[in-house]
Amino acid sequence: MTTRRTESLTGELPPGGEPGGEGFLLPGAVIGDGRYRLLAQFGHDIRAGAHMWRARDGQLRRDVALTVLVGDPQDGPHAQAARRTLERAAHAAAFHHPATARVLDVLSLGNGISPGEGLLGIIVADWSTGTDLIDVIAEHPLPAANAARLLEPLASAVERAHHAGLVLGVDHPQRIRVGTDGMLRLAFPGPLPEAVPRDDVRGLGAILYLLLTGRWPLPGGPEAIPTAPVAPDGSIVPPHVLAPFIPAELATVAIRSLEDTQIGGIHTSATLLAVLDEAARSAERTEFLGPVTEPADDAEGGAVWTTRPPARDKSRRRKLAIGVTTLAIAVVAILAWLGTMLIDFFGEDTGSDGSTVVVEQPAPSDGNTPAPAPKPAGPLQPASVEVFNVGGTPDNPRRAGFATDGDPGTEWRTDTYKEQFPALKPGVGLMASFAESVKFASVVIDSPSPNTVVEIRTAPSGEPTLEETKVIGKATLQEGKTEIQLNNAEPTQYVLIWITQLGDGNKSALGEVQFLRAE
Repeated sequence: MTTRRTESLTGELPPGGEPGGEGFLLPGAVIGDGRYRLLAQFGHDIRAGAHMWRARDGQLRRDVALTVLVGDPQDGPHAQAARRTLERAAHAAAFHHPATARVLDVLSLGNGISPGEGLLGIIVADWSTGTDLIDVIAEHPLPAANAARLLEPLASAVERAHHAGLVLGVDHPQRIRVGTDGMLRLAFPGPLPEAVPRDDVRGLGAILYLLLTGRWPLPGGPEAIPTAPVAPDGSIVPPHVLAPFIPAELATVAIRSLEDTQIGGIHTSATLLAVLDEAARSAERTEFLGPVTEPADDAEGGAVWTTRPPARDKSRRRKLAIGVTTLAIAVVAILAWLGTMLIDFFGEDTGSDGSTVVVEQPAPSDGNTPAPAPKPAGPLQPASVEVFNVGGTPDNPRRAGFATDGDPGTEWRTDTYKEQFPALKPGVGLMASFAESVKFASVVIDSPSPNTVVEIRTAPSGEPTLEETKVIGKATLQEGKTEIQLNNAEPTQYVLIWITQLGDGNKSALGEVQFLRAE
């Protein structure tokens, strides 16, 4: 095979010598038919021959993350495996989630890669600022509750991807970075060609194990991380055996995600996410318990039990009588307050009765007859949900997925603002992305924040400007469920829930948002 030298934009030979040779991927080298200049390497997945690099896009003049697949195009099985990885990465380009880097482009031989470059493919993604996962646990593992909460957004991304029929490939620690917002992020996409959803679940369990212990329990990990010890029966030693302070519940989540046993194993991302949240709550309660202190020794030498008769101290008896009287008065006051609350509750209740308020859209201003409300054909789950923000920092981006997780008890909340919109920013919202364009009949919002004013908008892409979006519905939310009919909605792939007025206290929360497609 005839090879040519990969030259830089200045015409110089990149450091490392011939393309495809030993060490030809070095900082300063230019690949991708001269478009991407390598800046720094952040990992190497030996299983796929994948090198993870930060690079500079010479055309768009911005930093990107490159997953570079190295190999000989004449090696049939290796080249076929690389093509499968590139295909899976291309399918994931339409998937958006805050815990995953967006795939920008996929290059292959003859399509962005010249035959002489010694490469089989390149996956180009947004660069994820932050810190390497390995650097985070380099000095010591994380506290149990922190580790669980850190993993939750990534587990949510995996669960969303599996619903969309995708596998992310979160089974290698050097593909993961910790963002400046404290969120674990898949920074270098590119699942193995044979990977299945179970591999993502196993990878999440391995990352949790790593966060808790500083050891990697799966094959193919980087040399910089110690491997997890193995018991005589071949099983992985549980985290709480290595460090007794790790809660057994959280250690069990990691082990059950790694095991392939049919009984007791965690095999789906949805199950892992639910169990992980429960274990994280338990760990948080444990970490906030106060220390147990020994009582001070008293005049009797600190004895707890005694056969001596109690001392007849008049002052102590008087204090006891005052205390009992105060307690009795407090009990009476509490009972009176409860009685008042019960009367209010069963009497004239002006609050929400749990029903859904349907908001119809007003007639067009041109005097034309409004279009009839379309009939709903059933709910449609978005592929991803992200915070849409046009000024300042995003509001609770790690909780965006809670608005569509099927559990009204979990919610996405805005920040608490000193002034009402648009004093500091025009608004804030959630952008829902779907696998394909759909005509929607209505949007149902379950919110504990009455007087919140929302607009339902369509968007031409997942990251538009606010001016590019179009209002198709508007409503003032009640406490509970509000259904906003969309009479004039055109098919769209992106729906924005845009808050233009905050609720009471200059803050709002969305417990659950349901999108109903039209017949």
